Amino acid sequence: MAITPPPGRAPLGLPTIGDLAATLHFAPEQGHIWLAGRRMVLVHARTMGDVRREVVNAVGYDRARAIFTRQGYEAGAMDAEIAAKLRRGDSVFDAFSIGPQLHALEGAVLVEPLAFEIDVEKGRFFAEYRWRHSSECSAHVDAFGVGHLPGGWAQIGYASGFASVYLGRPIVYRETECVAMGHENCRITGKPAEDWADAGQDLRYMRSEQLTAMVEAPRPTTAARAATAPKADRHRIVGASSGFNVAFDMLRGVADTDAVVLFHGETGVGKEMFARNLHAMGRRAAQAFVAVNCAAIPESLIEAELFGVEKGAFTGAATSRLGRFERAEKGTLFLDEIACLSLAAQAKLLRALQEGEIERVGDSRSRTVDVRLVAATNLDLRAAVAEGSFRADLFYRLNVFPLRIPPLRDRRADIPLLIDHFLDIYRVRHGRQVTGFDEKALSAMLSYDWPGNVRELENIIERGVILGRDGEPLRLHHLFTSGEKLGEQRFELGADGHVRAAGEAVPGTARAGAVGALLDAGTPLAEVEGAMLAEALARAAGNRSAAARLVGLSRAQFNYRLAQSGTMAEGRRLSDADHRGGV
Repeated sequence: MAITPPPGRAPLGLPTIGDLAATLHFAPEQGHIWLAGRRMVLVHARTMGDVRREVVNAVGYDRARAIFTRQGYEAGAMDAEIAAKLRRGDSVFDAFSIGPQLHALEGAVLVEPLAFEIDVEKGRFFAEYRWRHSSECSAHVDAFGVGHLPGGWAQIGYASGFASVYLGRPIVYRETECVAMGHENCRITGKPAEDWADAGQDLRYMRSEQLTAMVEAPRPTTAARAATAPKADRHRIVGASSGFNVAFDMLRGVADTDAVVLFHGETGVGKEMFARNLHAMGRRAAQAFVAVNCAAIPESLIEAELFGVEKGAFTGAATSRLGRFERAEKGTLFLDEIACLSLAAQAKLLRALQEGEIERVGDSRSRTVDVRLVAATNLDLRAAVAEGSFRADLFYRLNVFPLRIPPLRDRRADIPLLIDHFLDIYRVRHGRQVTGFDEKALSAMLSYDWPGNVRELENIIERGVILGRDGEPLRLHHLFTSGEKLGEQRFELGADGHVRAAGEAVPGTARAGAVGALLDAGTPLAEVEGAMLAEALARAAGNRSAAARLVGLSRAQFNYRLAQSGTMAEGRRLSDADHRGGV
């Protein structure tokens, strides 16, 4: 459906920016600037062109564009996390407009909406905006002059990041006109990635190149994919956050070597998926990838599993059996949860790594092996070395190229891409035709902390697909059914077309009820203000700057009002005492 603003406002005019401007606070005594609860910095606009020129000269035009676009994408994703919290009771258009308005308040560009259509449950989205006074595009012209390509790299990234995270699916914006191309103003169009014929051309500037190759590959039909094994799809790593891109760029840098890689990260962050992609990107890709979960193998069997068994080595060993090292010959051996190995197994593993030789259990000769070792752990191996539970020499042998994968709660910009990715997989695997997610479900997934990380997200999406109904979106009760503790949901689309927190009353009714109760009780305004200031100070643990932000005041205004409320309270106390003395 097309979203239009309330009556009385010019067609598609943005709502007042006063509520956002009220969240802008300066604290020069601390060196802080705050916008909507996020710390900001002011920079000289004239330096933007110089920085852009330096980056282009250093890494080339294409990579420079990717850097600036990813920076913008992350900023847009961060702003989307606070958008609906600031306008819970407003229309979808007004709540979504926080992104363009924050961009203006941050000094990037003046945004004028030209068209806006959205149907979240059916996955439809279309938006068109005019950009005026673009600081980035002006800086681009200063650095490179007018050319045939658009220059709003970070701004396009911002628009795509904001829309993708807010709507819970990959949205791509493009500049169709740009001052860097000689136009009077810039003009952008945004649609879901799949609605563009060649979205990979844009996504590669927001994500790592390996993922882009996957995106650009022709997508088979549902029937064709059902006929093939969709299991292979789940090993793709998907993301667009800065944390993901840092990890993926490191992965790409080491992929075409034989260096040992040690993945660090919480359980479920996708260490094995990163390891599989490392193998697929390297020069051993045509050979075997063998994965071993060290925590799942009993200590008495670990040597046989890793190095193999020779016929007659023990009762029941009727034939010789290859170990994981030999099965991974010329390929990659991935040892997950390596901290679970016993000290004896660690010693034998160290010898295999140092000498490139193994001995099968019950054998009398050594065998040469050629494998690339990749390991993973969710524990601090340095601490394990200090405690004596992990060999120091093995740790240093493994710690050639450590690579940390951040938890999902620290890379929330990846969530929209991941849920779209897993939904696509499990619709095919289970033969279901669910249409997507409703607003309440999206809100919950974007605000949930995901203690089980990507693995938990994948399992919840699969559960939802199984429980959902064909032709309908997945709802909250399809997903979170196992006692997950949900935090505050960021937004909810009601039947009246307004966005609000899940379970929140119709705008105005709760506030009106509270105000009415205060009036009925005859509570003085000064007393209400004093109580509100005291509560804000208590919630901020005595930090007056933080308390001031809670009530929309500067620190100086907060201190003045707090002092005034204290003076008035003292006056009322003395007046009451005088009154009691005269009775």
